[in-house]
Amino acid sequence: MTPPRLRVFPAISRNRDPQKYVGELMRVAEFADRNGFEGILLFEGNDVFVEPWAMAQHIMGATAQSSPLIAVNPVYMHPFTAAKFVSSLAQLHGRKIYLNMITGTAVSDLQGLGDDQSHADRYIRLGEFVGLMRQLLSSPRPVNFEGRFYRAHHLQLRPRLPAELMPEFLIAGQSEAAQRVAKETGCIKMQMLPPDLDRGLNAPGMNFGIFAREGRDEARQAAKLRFRDNPEDRELLVLTMENTDSVWKRHLYAGQSGELGDNGYWLLPFLTFQADCPYLVGSYQEIGAKLKDFAAKGLTTVMLDMVADETEMQHVCKALAASGMF
Repeated sequence: MTPPRLRVFPAISRNRDPQKYVGELMRVAEFADRNGFEGILLFEGNDVFVEPWAMAQHIMGATAQSSPLIAVNPVYMHPFTAAKFVSSLAQLHGRKIYLNMITGTAVSDLQGLGDDQSHADRYIRLGEFVGLMRQLLSSPRPVNFEGRFYRAHHLQLRPRLPAELMPEFLIAGQSEAAQRVAKETGCIKMQMLPPDLDRGLNAPGMNFGIFAREGRDEARQAAKLRFRDNPEDRELLVLTMENTDSVWKRHLYAGQSGELGDNGYWLLPFLTFQADCPYLVGSYQEIGAKLKDFAAKGLTTVMLDMVADETEMQHVCKALAASGMF
């Protein structure tokens, strides 16, 4: 029997320089392709420097097996458009992709786009988006769909996507609305790494970063050198918190502690606007053991924040390898 395997999608830590964005993404994508990662996470939003569908095409053309995890927000496109992109990438590269279904972006961006739906209604729309898109990708016949936000009458996608290339859908929201839609649509539910690493895992997917070294003390010292605390970076996060209705961001922000926990949980990279998730810091063996424990509790999929540096990525690979799940 084949042992379980974690599917890992690296994502680059926050990048504020458009001149370096594509280079860093490609460096991580090519490293991931050589080292057994499933693909790479591509963000969506008004402030993203390159549209994720365009970046996915660029990455798939430059890699042998990468299956990108593409963020999709209904505010930017119709389900038929997204289905056409999926079908096009499948025809061009013969690979499946993954879709990270989101509703969030800055409140000011939603206002700029003229989208005045409530948080709950955006998730209703997201559920309809997933339902219609799935039907378009899988149905051999024209699709009829009647929802609150989307309607289709004898709408057909050509050519129909082969079953083995059907995308998998993930939902990363932490609100009750997000969890309800994930359950109703059968999407892979994601959650943030919980502060108590021994409990709190209630989803098959998790979002966090890894900072690892051979020894525990070495990892903790190096992590504090890489992610430094300063008032200016904390103020950036405060400003973004005033411009979001994201439940998961508010949950993390409410914790507020930037101390590196004895169990390796570290929120400082998030609190200083250098990452969008907590980090797990420790030795290769410590982190590997935690990952193995997570997998035993049902973890299958990881969105993994990574520093786009070859040396750091090699450290991450050693921690993943120590789990026996990668």
